[in-house]
Amino acid sequence: MNKPYSAPDKIDIIKCLNQIKTIAVLGLSPKPKRPSYRVSKAMQEFGYRIIPVRPAIDEVLGEKAYAQLKDIDIEYDLLNVFRAPEYVDAIVDECITLGIKAIWLQEGVVNEAAAARAQAAGIFVVMDRCIYKDYVQYLL
Repeated sequence: MNKPYSAPDKIDIIKCLNQIKTIAVLGLSPKPKRPSYRVSKAMQEFGYRIIPVRPAIDEVLGEKAYAQLKDIDIEYDLLNVFRAPEYVDAIVDECITLGIKAIWLQEGVVNEAAAARAQAAGIFVVMDRCIYKDYVQYLL
């Protein structure tokens, strides 16, 4: 039987937020009213570089956008996921293949089995939490 997903504690989340510099954002919308845009813009303002990952757009927040994770030619420290839970299995599979070290599944993005699979592959996983809210709560 596979080990269940184990949520990181406050210390591990703070450590992650302090260590990362570049965040790829899967599902980053170019629309300013969307949560993915607002959260990414705020994280950019806190000093993180944002790498948009979304098909059919050229750029968001002044950064070149990539259609897929495998297209990114820039090193990044964390993948922030703004996609529905049913897409997370395939996203985790791709992260394992690509050797991504950390995945943050935003609030409302819950897939226990995929998160457990990612952890079993050695990936740091935060699930069902807002990176912006955690940054504000723990680091400001």
